Order: sequence, then structure tokens, then C-alpha cells
Amino acid sequence: MLIIDGISEAEQIRSSIAVEVSRMKESTGKVPGLAVVLVGQRQDSLAYVRKKIMACHEVGFRFSLSELPESCTEEEVCDALSNYNKDASIHGILVQLPLPQHFDEGKILNVLSLEKDVDGFHPLNIGNLAIQGREPLFIPCTPKGCIQLLLRSDVEIVGKRAVVIGRSNIVGLPTFLLLQRHHATVSIVHAYSENPEMITREADILVAAAGVPNLVRGSWLKPGAVVLDVGINPIEDPESENGYRLIGDVCFEEAVKIASAITPVPGGVGPMTVAMLLQNTLEAAKRALHFT
Repeated sequence: MLIIDGISEAEQIRSSIAVEVSRMKESTGKVPGLAVVLVGQRQDSLAYVRKKIMACHEVGFRFSLSELPESCTEEEVCDALSNYNKDASIHGILVQLPLPQHFDEGKILNVLSLEKDVDGFHPLNIGNLAIQGREPLFIPCTPKGCIQLLLRSDVEIVGKRAVVIGRSNIVGLPTFLLLQRHHATVSIVHAYSENPEMITREADILVAAAGVPNLVRGSWLKPGAVVLDVGINPIEDPESENGYRLIGDVCFEEAVKIASAITPVPGGVGPMTVAMLLQNTLEAAKRALHFT
């Protein structure tokens, strides 16, 4: 039984990025720059942004944060993005999702310069991911992190049956497209799927990204399956210092008895998501500076 350690894998990736950044600085005098636009004060979003700031400092990136109140207008968000689009010292821009309900997410993401869309959510990036023979400029970070964990754990993807639970634009859909690129036979399970347990029980590789705590029980798993748990669900826990702890979409205690490999929550897919964001931003900077 392998517990896939996302923390140590992400550490290795970050240290190789730091080496590239110092090489870039020596040769061009510039470093990659990442900008985040944050609307409102959602606790989880603030926590994610803090992680991104720490990661940027660690590898030597420039970091810029634009914080807007929840009461701001779409125009103000678009203006913040346009300013970053024009700023040559910023190579990657992301809008911290989800945005407050009254915003038109599509309209806002469309403002983002394609060359700086390090989250990979621009319709052209997702479209190119879906079309055979086309290459997106950027692949969304969590799906990219999932595939990296499989590859780095020597999990065979080609020809295997993979099931993705959840079809969000952020994780489920791009993970489906990416697994397909790696020649897996892929199914998606969503809220309207009949017999979800039967479908997941056929999976050699299961990616759970539904946002429902402990949704996947041991009985849902094929013996020997590889399980990537993308869920990050806070549940009340008076004994922990914050009053809550994080659990995944997979019932870990049951799954470890059946799976051949599994990612823990926290410490699995999460750290890889941030590492892939840094990698995408480094690629964007290299492209912009013609640095190889």
C-alpha cells in the first residue's frame, strides 16, 4: 500500500524551479512574476492565496496581490486584470475562484491575457487541451498535479480504466481531458450518474473531485485501484487548533485497505497544485523573456 506523498514530490519540483529562477536572474536580471486577483474574504480563498505567496517567496518569484471587496463591480475586477496584462514584470495572472455569485466568471476570465493564464482556464487553453494534436499554453494546475503524481509514482496510465468523480471546469473536466491525452479509457461520474458505485468499481485509477466529504466508500473501489483524492472539506473538530480539520472525498480509513496507492488529505494533491502553478508561471516567464 503506497501513500502518495504530495508534499515531498512538490518540494522536489519547487527546488528545481528555484534553480531555474536563479539561472534566469543571473542571465536576464529578471525573475518570474505572479499576480493574484482576490475578490471578497472567503476563508478558504485567503488560505490558498497565503500558500501561493509563501511558495513564490520560496522560489524567488515576484508576487503581487490585488484585493477587492465583495461589493466591487465586474469592471473593477476587469481593470485589475487589464493592468496586470500590461505589466511586463508579471508573467502569470490568476483570479482566485470561486468568485462571488453575482459575477460572470466567463466574462472576467476572457479579459485575461492568454499568455499569462497560468491557471489554464481560458476557453482557448481548455479548447486546445480537448483537441487532438493541439497544445494548450497552460494546463490547469490541479489536473496537471494529479497526472504528475501518477507519473512520478510509476502508475501505468496508458490503456487503463480511469474514473473522474465531478465535472467542474476547474478539476473534473480538464482531468478527464488530460487522462484521455495519456491514453486512459475515461468515464466521468456526476450528480446525474446512475449507479456511481458500479462505475467507480471498474476504475484502475480513480480521481475524486466532487467536494463531498467521505463520498467514496471502500465498497466503491476495485481492489488495487490507485486513488487520487482532490477533495478538501473542512469538518468541525473541537480538538484541532482551528476548530476544524480537512478530510477528502474518499473515506481514507476504508480506502487504504483496498487501494494499492492513495493520496492523503491534506498533503496529497494540494501541494502539487501550488507546485504546478509555479511551473506554469516559470514557463510563461521563459516564453516572455525568450529564455531557455
